[in-house]
Amino acid sequence: MKFTLFLISALFVSNVSYAVVDPEVAYIFNTFLFIFSGILVMFMALGFAMLEAGFVRKKNTSAILLKNIALYSIAGISFYLVGYSLMYVDVGSYIGSLGGIFYNPTADELALLDGADNVAAIADTGYSAPSDWFFQMVFCATAVSIVSGACAERIKVWPFLIFTVIMTGLIYPIFGAWTWGGGWLAEIGFSDFAGSTIVHSVGGWAALVGCLILGARKGKYAADGSVTPIAGANMPLATLGTFILWFGWFGFNGGSQLAMGSVPDVLAISIVVVNTNLAACGGIVVAVILSQIMFKKIDLTIALNGAIAGLVAITAGPDLQNHFTSIIIGGIGGALTTFAILLLDKLKIDDVVGAIPAHLVAGIWGTLAVGIFGGGDFFVQLTGVLAAAVLVVPLSAIFFYILKGTVGLRVSEEEEDIGLDKAELTGEAYPEFK
Repeated sequence: MKFTLFLISALFVSNVSYAVVDPEVAYIFNTFLFIFSGILVMFMALGFAMLEAGFVRKKNTSAILLKNIALYSIAGISFYLVGYSLMYVDVGSYIGSLGGIFYNPTADELALLDGADNVAAIADTGYSAPSDWFFQMVFCATAVSIVSGACAERIKVWPFLIFTVIMTGLIYPIFGAWTWGGGWLAEIGFSDFAGSTIVHSVGGWAALVGCLILGARKGKYAADGSVTPIAGANMPLATLGTFILWFGWFGFNGGSQLAMGSVPDVLAISIVVVNTNLAACGGIVVAVILSQIMFKKIDLTIALNGAIAGLVAITAGPDLQNHFTSIIIGGIGGALTTFAILLLDKLKIDDVVGAIPAHLVAGIWGTLAVGIFGGGDFFVQLTGVLAAAVLVVPLSAIFFYILKGTVGLRVSEEEEDIGLDKAELTGEAYPEFK
């Protein structure tokens, strides 16, 4: 993803038919894009928290909120200490070095703040180093948020937070190095504009592993194979979370243009934003229609996951120039997610918020869609999808099993009955409701 900026920056000094932007002006606009888009993506952390708080039962609300604010904080520190360096610094084919740990402003940037006359040299870099780190970090936090929702209501708080360190400091950065860091997948032409696989499928694979190792919530599946629906406590909150995620996604995808210092950059961002919006619309409409056909009534939870599925699906290729294509991609994402929700129940895989269908399944589809609709080579895209599974599944399983065998992974039946708010926190979210 970062390499796109260097290619685009060449426009500032090449002979083009439109006005050339002064490098200092381009630096300002590019840095602003990183900061503003990063803030929008950070706002998605609230979206995940509200969505998950709506889907869990009230006795687990405080616990899921604690996990969301803690995972964001841990992701920030882990990515600062080692994650960014492993993902972007001196990357060979497979992983970066630890030469960039404790990521900080460059020496030239610090010298400028101390009064040095080196604005021109800094402007030639295209963007500020801290703004780049911030934009990359919020993507890292998004990946582990997916695990939080899928494994809710039965995973212990501390083991989950320990896994967050591993996910954000090691697993996500390694796959990121293969792709956005310029590693072997980037070298063969793998294309993932804003992270359908790099962020969402990576998080989805880890979520799937976590759900399989944890097992289903008590009472979810009967011995005869029947499913007992466990309703969330607050659908208005879940809907609010979905809208917040949708809003933040404009920064997620729009900011991944990585430059706004020229007319073509800004035009490209506008195309990305429109495609992102239309894909979500397509995902919802298809999910609503399918739920009506399958259940004779509309299911709100399926509609909400349809929106997220459309957003995830378009994330790999939101720069496609035909807007109608984005509706098709989002609509198919909504359909696949709806079917996947039913399939998981048949397989007795308990995903509380539907994160695996919406992020893993739709992420795989969106990545392959880039090859189908002309944005990349289909078999290269498939290679990237499979590479994510090969990396994330065994590493996640190893660390989940280590946690299970040491500190324990799942709460006891008694703790699950009373809820994690009472079992692991000092207070409940809704103490007045019994």
